[in-house]
Amino acid sequence: MNLLEQKKHYFSTELLAWYRRHKRDLPWRRSRNPYHIWVSEIMLQQTRVETVIPYFNRFVEKFPTVEALAEAPEEEVLKMWEGLGYYSRARNLQSAVREVRENYGGVVPDTKEDVFSLKGVGPYTAGAILSIAYNKPEPAVDGNVMRVLSRYFLIEDDIMKGSTRVAMEKLAQELIPEGAAGDFNQGLMELGALVCTPKSPSCLTCPVMAHCMGRDAGMEESLPVKKKAKPPRPERRFVALVEGDGEQAGCVLVRQRPQEGLLARMWELPHALAPFEASVPSAQDDPSLAQSVLATHLEEESLAIAPVAWYMQAEHTFSHIHWELDVYVCRPERSALLPDHPALLPTHYRWIGPDDMAQLAFPNVFLRILNTYFRQKS
Repeated sequence: MNLLEQKKHYFSTELLAWYRRHKRDLPWRRSRNPYHIWVSEIMLQQTRVETVIPYFNRFVEKFPTVEALAEAPEEEVLKMWEGLGYYSRARNLQSAVREVRENYGGVVPDTKEDVFSLKGVGPYTAGAILSIAYNKPEPAVDGNVMRVLSRYFLIEDDIMKGSTRVAMEKLAQELIPEGAAGDFNQGLMELGALVCTPKSPSCLTCPVMAHCMGRDAGMEESLPVKKKAKPPRPERRFVALVEGDGEQAGCVLVRQRPQEGLLARMWELPHALAPFEASVPSAQDDPSLAQSVLATHLEEESLAIAPVAWYMQAEHTFSHIHWELDVYVCRPERSALLPDHPALLPTHYRWIGPDDMAQLAFPNVFLRILNTYFRQKS
């Protein structure tokens, strides 16, 4: 056994023993239920474990089986996902679960080809399901794992490149101890999440520190090599918080987003793209620009509103867009929109009160605005 093979053996043996001694008690680890493991892995994408735990518990209580999720209305699924973001994950999960019901009798498949064919399931998720639920020797390589492997084996290739990921997957598969794929892959994830962190790694508590080539070279802080992603495009938007009166007193006007695209079919406050050169202070001091932009936007949907006063600022970052929002309290103009006749509204608009928030799914940023508004009004 050459030196590299010795380092590989040491890594696999010590990591597996460390994980079995110190693994966290997480709800999706309490069984080998492939559906529950699948749900957890989708939720954990781009989201911290501490955030996911209550969402996971509520989700599997509401939809405990493949059949339950497959049959649920999409609106209920999105409502249970509300706050986690990246809502296409929820839609893809439900679509894939329906594939499992139709094509595999409601049983999550246990072959790489079949799992990988499901909508929204990439190499990492497929490897996680197969190794954790079925103990198949498949790698599950995500950012945490690539960071650990880059440091331990002193790999200086850019982890954003597809060729590097392929090489990492090959290496990770070689490291899996016989009969322990699930525990080993979870150990890799655990080490990256708790010890070999992006900044200030806790090397002195690392179970494989003794043979870490990155630490020996003094490069544990600079690895992995990762080309910086393009920053999200900034967008300035004016938001209309339209207050009802008469029979709609205490309600605000919301609309449903289009069937396809960003945040598809979710609910939101009406808003319109603003000239980004409009500075934030002028938006508060002089609402004339917002009045013009919002009035023009809503007139296109046969609505007429009048901004009354600036209300608050909010922001939200998507993977490719950063929204900066100025919110204005607005009133409908009775000549064009009668708040006590909801039937006159376009079909994708409706009035809601605080009690309706429990039924409709909103993106986080609008959830924060509405919760703030209704809380102040109560």
